[in-house]
Amino acid sequence: MNLILYAVPFFFVLIAVELLADRWRKVSTYRLSDAINSMSTGVLSTTTGLLTKGVGLVTYAFALEHLSIGTLSADSVWVWIFAFVLYDLCYYWLHRLGHERNILWAAHSVHHQSEDYNLSTALRQTSTGFLLSWIFYLPMAVLGVPLVVFVVVASLNLLYQFWVHTRHISKLGWYEWIFVTPSNHRAHHAQNAIYMDRNYGGVFILWDRLFGSFQEELDSDPVIFGVTTPLQSWNPLWANLQFYAQLAADARHAQSRWDKLRIWFMRTGWRPADVAAKYPIAKPDLAQFRKFDVPLSLSQQVYITLQFAAHVALGSYLMNMGDSLSTSALVLGWVWMAFGLFVLGVAMENRAWAIRLEYVRILLNLPLMGLAQSLGLWGVGSLGWVAVLTYVLLSAMGLYCARGHFTRLADS
Repeated sequence: MNLILYAVPFFFVLIAVELLADRWRKVSTYRLSDAINSMSTGVLSTTTGLLTKGVGLVTYAFALEHLSIGTLSADSVWVWIFAFVLYDLCYYWLHRLGHERNILWAAHSVHHQSEDYNLSTALRQTSTGFLLSWIFYLPMAVLGVPLVVFVVVASLNLLYQFWVHTRHISKLGWYEWIFVTPSNHRAHHAQNAIYMDRNYGGVFILWDRLFGSFQEELDSDPVIFGVTTPLQSWNPLWANLQFYAQLAADARHAQSRWDKLRIWFMRTGWRPADVAAKYPIAKPDLAQFRKFDVPLSLSQQVYITLQFAAHVALGSYLMNMGDSLSTSALVLGWVWMAFGLFVLGVAMENRAWAIRLEYVRILLNLPLMGLAQSLGLWGVGSLGWVAVLTYVLLSAMGLYCARGHFTRLADS
């Protein structure tokens, strides 16, 4: 049972509630481009997960069969409680090393790039975490936690983390001592020096108190959200590649072969001395901090929002049908989604070539639809063609109406 799939509608309902809370309190915790960028990385991550979920499941199942020291029963409530707590402990160390080692930070940094903090930030997830994250959950397999229990508690852990991404809930008294809360997780998302690399727990903050990584949110040090090497882009593909690209460039420029290798596994931010001297990276002064933003007209905002909604619909379809689709169909779905989100990112950055690329994307839906039907990606016959043709025509009309705003703002 895919708990995340069932939870998606509630995520969007709660985001709408938070927007109403913004309006009621006369504050602004959302910016359209930032929120869409966060949700785009989430949609891309979910779509990627349809192709890569086997990595974690296969390695876990293999370890459970060949390395476990016993077998626990899924019929025992105590096994579920034990697994829920143990999963969060494993998550703590994955999360902590995800901040402390370059190669793991390259994957996890996506979640921290937003310079806003709201429920859409919770949906901002990596598409490359599957490469190494499975290693940290192998102790659960060794101890004999059944696969079904592992999958469910993993989903529950992720679902819990959604609600703590809000600025509308202040400190919660005694609850702060045991569980992760909005307050102590806000501190985790800060780029202020006092908060850096703190509060790693997913559900339980007890691990941070036990292992010395806890930091309370302080009124004297208001949180500044984001990362110290700003993304400065609304593109979900670049969001996933930014830090990998920096590490690859540093490895290429390093003179020492040993440095070329070890840079990937050193503490986050470590760079070879010769590279740091020749290619310094300036860190922004938080006293002068300004959020990345690109002005968009109302018509652009409406057009981009509607296009993003169409991609959410496609992503929901892929999630719902994922288990019944062939690998080829899933790859096509991923390419379709990734390219579309890339183009939307270009549009939100208002680049001069955005409108031409968007016309190309719209027209490509027609041959992609034909290929999709041949692969069984869209199994509703002529109705699918009617839907895609309607989408292409409405999108072309909408883009034509908004074209002047794209051109004018891009040229200014």
